[in-house]
Amino acid sequence: MSTVSATTNPEPEGPTTDLPTTTPVRWARYVAMGDSFSEGLWDPYPDAPDVQRGWADNLAAILSARRIAADQAPLEYANLAIRGRKLRPIVAEQLDVTIDAQPDLVSLVGGGNDILRATADIDAISAALEDAVVALRASGADVLMGTGFKAGAALSWTNGRVGIFNANVWSIASRHGAHVLDLWGMRSLADLRLWSGDRIHLTPEGHQRVANAALVALGLDPDEAAYDVPLDAAPPAAFRETARANAAWMREHVGPWIRRRLTGTSSGDGRTAKWPTPEAWPRA
Repeated sequence: MSTVSATTNPEPEGPTTDLPTTTPVRWARYVAMGDSFSEGLWDPYPDAPDVQRGWADNLAAILSARRIAADQAPLEYANLAIRGRKLRPIVAEQLDVTIDAQPDLVSLVGGGNDILRATADIDAISAALEDAVVALRASGADVLMGTGFKAGAALSWTNGRVGIFNANVWSIASRHGAHVLDLWGMRSLADLRLWSGDRIHLTPEGHQRVANAALVALGLDPDEAAYDVPLDAAPPAAFRETARANAAWMREHVGPWIRRRLTGTSSGDGRTAKWPTPEAWPRA
């Protein structure tokens, strides 16, 4: 897998609907911390397919557009997220960089890569998350955390762990005045059509829906009121089609994931943050 650094500056697409004006955007600088979910995996920019967009970039675009519409300066935005990172490495590598950037809004979403490991210590990663939230809040930043997803089919075994982690996330938010992006509660994400081929990352539409959910978590109006309305029911798939899709998923995604675990490697090895420094969004 090739190493990607942010040497290309694709211009993110702005929101396509009329911008709500009921609540002004008070944040001027936003930094996203995390793993592949916040990096935006499986949502490539159309004019730069090696660079991922994702919900955090979409959220930044919406916040910036609303500031500009209110005659404010554009939002400044950085995204430090790198795929494959577990929660404690996210904190170790990204927290000080984030605080040094002096943002007034930080999203810190992680833990999924830990939960997929057999030896995951949910209380330990929750403690690391809380320590990071305490440091961010002490710096003056508002913090947006995220719950884990509710998984189905072959990954449903993770739901017990995710449920414990989610309870900890809500408790941390309550103790420290943080916001929570409730991914577990999103009805629309129960539909496999909003998930990419690897079944653990979202499609572009899924990322767009999550960006709207993040707006709501921050106390703002969504760009799309129906962002969490489930898709129309799909016709039932034939058994042979389902079996073929499951076999392809095992071959193309599960097998490589297991090989990385056995060899101690990560999909994020050698990668750098795509937007390491806060800049006016969208980038010129």
